[in-house]
Amino acid sequence: MNDDLYAVLGVALLAALAPLLMSGLARWVKIPLVVFEIALGIIVGPPLLGWIPPSDLVQTAANLGLVMLFFLAGNEIDVARIAGRPLRRAGLGWVVSLAGALVVALVAVTVVPAPSNAAIVYIAIALTSTALGTLMPVLRDAGELTTPFGTAVLAIGAAGEFGPLIAISIFLSGREPGPATVVLLFFVIIAAAALFLAARGPHRRLHRIISGTLHTSGQFAVRLVMVLVFALVGLSLWLDLDMLLGAFVAGALTRVLLSSAEKKDREVIESKLDGLGFGFVVPFFFITTGLTFDLSSLLSSPAALVLLPIFLVMLLVVRGLTGLFNRPRGAGGADTRALVLFTATGLPIIVAVTGIGVEAGDLQVPVATALVGAGMLSVLLFPLIALAHRPAAAAPAAVGPGETDEVPDEG
Repeated sequence: MNDDLYAVLGVALLAALAPLLMSGLARWVKIPLVVFEIALGIIVGPPLLGWIPPSDLVQTAANLGLVMLFFLAGNEIDVARIAGRPLRRAGLGWVVSLAGALVVALVAVTVVPAPSNAAIVYIAIALTSTALGTLMPVLRDAGELTTPFGTAVLAIGAAGEFGPLIAISIFLSGREPGPATVVLLFFVIIAAAALFLAARGPHRRLHRIISGTLHTSGQFAVRLVMVLVFALVGLSLWLDLDMLLGAFVAGALTRVLLSSAEKKDREVIESKLDGLGFGFVVPFFFITTGLTFDLSSLLSSPAALVLLPIFLVMLLVVRGLTGLFNRPRGAGGADTRALVLFTATGLPIIVAVTGIGVEAGDLQVPVATALVGAGMLSVLLFPLIALAHRPAAAAPAAVGPGETDEVPDEG
């Protein structure tokens, strides 16, 4: 069998087995499915058993899964729900985390000399991310998405994914920051115009076509969404911006465009998109993250072994603690600890930014591996500990339209 096809079949089989194996383990331990998928990739891939070889086709599918993960994250953002103080506080928290991450990155490259001073930027951006796309299925499965706690995490996640993507586009695009900012503003203007047009009017004719093909082979809604994704991802690549920026905006645009559709139609469309993403391409990203994890570089480098736990702690300190800016009203100690842990959970952007750094020759492989390893451990440990602190059964009531869930300003 062709190696590419063998690898694709192997990853697809792992993706199908993961929920079955997880259901068997659930009686003893509950861990997020995405963590289990990464672990399976490490076990059966080159890092350990070597049963599934590296494959360009699998990597292409993994990239598509990463794009879909950011699309679904953008689609989950209810701007009206998090607009105002929640989003402003989340943005302020991200800026504070960036300042702290720059200090940590400067110390890291002093201890482990890097090929370029640009390594400081790569490390700092990696340490400021919050993996909203990774947390969404965890929050959804725990029944947290519609709670005040879920709203706080959504606002933090929006800043923790959009902020790093903006930073990547400005500082890691290969241009000087000035021209890069101009190009980014051009993209923002196009995206804002698209969002404005999508928000205007009920789009009755469009929704009639969507409703009429929702249960037929036409599937116009899904096809339209795919056009939006590839168009905005393509625009990002054409402008030499990060493709994940386009995917994230495509998700937000889809949510606005479909907001005036009937509720039952929206629920069906969301179910189809979740099935396409989490049921098909997103598992390819997480399993491939395990397959491509450079375990030998980590184990053979004393510096990387030292940096991994340091990076993990720094995710908790420089990123996690800024989640306190969005602490829900009346949150107790358990809720606060859970919010810090969720805020510090990061992986997809860490994988993306370290990949760019290694490819550009600005970031050493052991340092990149330590960062990715810290991100993997954050996904493994932080949501698990957070949910143990805050069981879903103890979640407060959902936030209604127009309500707020933040701690009131002092004074």
